[in-house]
Amino acid sequence: MSAAEYKILIVDDHAHNLYTLRTLIEKHLAAEVLEAASGREAIDLSLEHRDIDLIILDVQMPEMDGFQTASMLKLRKRTRDVPIIFLTAAFKSEEFQQRGFAVGAVDYLLKPIDDNLLINKISTYFRLISKERSLNRELERLVAERTAELEQARQYLQNILTHMGEALLVLTPEGIIKTANPAACRMLDYAEADLIGLAIGDVFEEEGDAEAGAFMGTWLEALIRTGALAKIDARFIAQDGRRVSILFSRTAVKDSDGRISDIICIAKDMTGYVRIDPDDEHANPKETEQP
Repeated sequence: MSAAEYKILIVDDHAHNLYTLRTLIEKHLAAEVLEAASGREAIDLSLEHRDIDLIILDVQMPEMDGFQTASMLKLRKRTRDVPIIFLTAAFKSEEFQQRGFAVGAVDYLLKPIDDNLLINKISTYFRLISKERSLNRELERLVAERTAELEQARQYLQNILTHMGEALLVLTPEGIIKTANPAACRMLDYAEADLIGLAIGDVFEEEGDAEAGAFMGTWLEALIRTGALAKIDARFIAQDGRRVSILFSRTAVKDSDGRISDIICIAKDMTGYVRIDPDDEHANPKETEQP
């Protein structure tokens, strides 16, 4: 036979039965065979070998019979999904067969063993196991591809946020800073870790609003209605107290229920620019850089 592709645990308290089963399986199937002479030994081997694919279990054994052994194996996470084929010469009634299925057996075969039937049964489970392995490999491949795509997209967005010239702040609906990009940290002279957790009112002044709570209330009302607010003249308050003139806009991000989950704030540094009064007939109404 070719190299072993599967691992079978055979359990029987008679050495002759173990030898017969091993010989039969190794003759017809590419499988590694583990032997246990008792239920306790079977449980110990299942703990030692994490990759058992199938268990062939004799029902009539002293101390711990096959039903008890199967029940113990099904209680353990590592072996609860391993198929169990019961073999028995004594417990032939339908009552015992039902008991075997109740404790997790997938098949209940009677001795003397029909060699062809047993090999066909084992081969069927091997085919199912092989199919499951193929599906798992395909799933792992798809997950790996999707993970790589998401990481690539995350890195792409991170590069945009890192290199954009405008300051970006992401706030909770209550106005607490969740995220800040490097431009915002530079404008405010804060490390990102120090900005996170501050209220927007700690670093922001809007003309005409004396208190942060007041304009947050106005913000939320407007954001709930429209989802965005137009650019406004405002000021960042740097860590050292300096006021940095900015052009500021806010956009609400809503969840599937229509509730605001985040507020995105973008600010352009207007230092060095002055706004020309549009009523001044001698001035260009556009923003003009100071000489």
